[in-house]
Amino acid sequence: MSEEIKEIQWTIHTTHPELVKEARAKLSEVIDPEIGMSIIQLGLIRDIEVENNIASLKMILTTPFCPYGPAMIEMTKAKAIEGLNMPVTINMGMEMWDFSMMEDPSALDWGMYA
Repeated sequence: MSEEIKEIQWTIHTTHPELVKEARAKLSEVIDPEIGMSIIQLGLIRDIEVENNIASLKMILTTPFCPYGPAMIEMTKAKAIEGLNMPVTINMGMEMWDFSMMEDPSALDWGMYA
């Protein structure tokens, strides 16, 4: 892993570290269709907590008016259930997404935002 990549630390990194790898793998399959990058790369999953064998994901979108938002939320929930092997609720965060939330901002160096 290169130094520029900053993996987001979720609550489960501390409470349920055995779930992190599979959760990241499954959630990486959810791609933002406008940007063409996964929700993990973009840093859209802000936190994952597990309480009483139910996972709660805090998620944001790249824009509040994302036309793909509902579909991305549904796919995120389905992939989270697969990766965590338990019921999942999605809570939408109100914070505004920006490039600094990305795990690897250099991935955008292909000119789209220059």
